[in-house]
Amino acid sequence: MDLTTDVLAMLVFTLLSFWGVATAALVLTLRQESRKVEILEHQDQMDTYSPTALAELREWIEKNPDDPLVEEARSQYNECVKALKETDNHFYDWDRTAIESLEQL
Repeated sequence: MDLTTDVLAMLVFTLLSFWGVATAALVLTLRQESRKVEILEHQDQMDTYSPTALAELREWIEKNPDDPLVEEARSQYNECVKALKETDNHFYDWDRTAIESLEQL
């Protein structure tokens, strides 16, 4: 059974698309992890949340004070705030005034 040119072209396109996207995602992830390693080589801790994620975590903590996981969430929030205030290099794009306005819960 011979494959038509259209089928072969679609097969090649599909394989190239899959491997292209997978390779791009892998390269991006490895670059991000390399940047994290560089930061951790120069300091003991680093920010674990982006500004948006940390704001959402704080909002969740404030809205769910009786949740069984609230203490763990509060601990993670406080750990990130502490790391932001004690370090100079940050993985996420933090503004210095935003960091100064953060308070532990």
